[in-house]
Amino acid sequence: MTLTRDQELWGMALWVERTHGDQGPHFIGERIDALAQSGEEEGVRLWRAVGRRFECLADRQKDERSS
Repeated sequence: MTLTRDQELWGMALWVERTHGDQGPHFIGERIDALAQSGEEEGVRLWRAVGRRFECLADRQKDERSS
């Protein structure tokens, strides 16, 4: 089975959520900072996309808790 790029990004966001929990934004931020410092623009774009999906997961959890 071949995954789309979007599915890969969601998979990474889920991995961050399961592995780092509430510290996920910090982990993602560290990745972005390290890649930016080393000039890895594509890596920065990748982790920013993962970060947006991670935020969606966090928003979903907040909605489920308030229901």
